[in-house]
Amino acid sequence: MSSRVTSRSSRTSLLRSRAAVLAAGLGMSVVLGAGVAAAADATSASSAASAVKAQAAAQAKAAASAKKAAQTAAAKKAAAKAAAARKAASWMHPVKKYRLSASFNQAGGMWQSTHSGQDFAVASGTDVVAAHGGTVVKAGGNGAGDGPAYGNAIVIRHGNGTYSQYAHLSRIDVRIGQVVATGQHIARSGNTGNSSGPHLHFEIRTTANYGSAVDPVAFLRTKGVTV
Repeated sequence: MSSRVTSRSSRTSLLRSRAAVLAAGLGMSVVLGAGVAAAADATSASSAASAVKAQAAAQAKAAASAKKAAQTAAAKKAAAKAAAARKAASWMHPVKKYRLSASFNQAGGMWQSTHSGQDFAVASGTDVVAAHGGTVVKAGGNGAGDGPAYGNAIVIRHGNGTYSQYAHLSRIDVRIGQVVATGQHIARSGNTGNSSGPHLHFEIRTTANYGSAVDPVAFLRTKGVTV
């Protein structure tokens, strides 16, 4: 009897031990499973964070590129505008607040053949400036050597076979050989010589002398000056 009880007790203990081992194993599996799941979640979160970071970096790079392109375009536009302004400023009107009167090649009894320049009707004493920078090659009465019809006159050499002439002046404020800048004061308008009223007679020539004039209005327009 004692032997049976002992045997039954041993089997019970063995079953309990196996159950304990199984339970422990199941517990370990649960723990391991949770750990694996946690690790997977951590990896997924890390991947998502990396993707967000990469996307943000790409967006920042694209924004920087767009900003640089806009700055480049703005710089090019500003440079083109400045170049246009310089081109326009390289030549200018010889007087301000004028009214156009006799034009180039206009026929009339006041001229030997046809009118050789463009007249700008202004009051006597109006400021006359160099339409472009250059060197004064003629200055004085008797049309500065081109004849009494011009009255007091000035001729400026600009280079590239271009000269400008200013006539019927009341006063000359430059001398032969003087270098003048675009827009620099050179004289005062008047009514000297063969003139029917105060104005500035303006010519563009291919030489310093009478007889080589070209249309000054058309010439100035090619330089960006609206007349």
